[in-house]
Amino acid sequence: QVQLVESGGGLVQTGGSLRLSCAASGRTFSSYAMGWFRQAPGKGREFVAAISRFGSSINYADSAKGRFTISRDNTKNTVYLQMDSLQPEDTAIYYCAARQGFVVVDNRYDYWGQGTQVTVSS
Repeated sequence: QVQLVESGGGLVQTGGSLRLSCAASGRTFSSYAMGWFRQAPGKGREFVAAISRFGSSINYADSAKGRFTISRDNTKNTVYLQMDSLQPEDTAIYYCAARQGFVVVDNRYDYWGQGTQVTVSS
């Protein structure tokens, strides 16, 4: 079992940056592939980025490529999402997720955080 707590969301202007963090409980963080997802108002939850257990494999949604960077620090049980050049369409609740084993780019994750709101003003 792992518990996930996101932080770092907020209000930012178009073109600005935010760094989201997701802190995981437990002593086996490196056993989990980690993902970031988001859900905009009135839309379904969508994949943003994912990183394998030791960071050797990273995947991004097309909407995130070139603007977002996922990383992790297994010594701190934390995964990050650096978001640059933010646009109003990036406005959403951002969730981190964890699954044991290999990384996937769909919602086949076992554990989810409560989410953090990101709002990009135009």
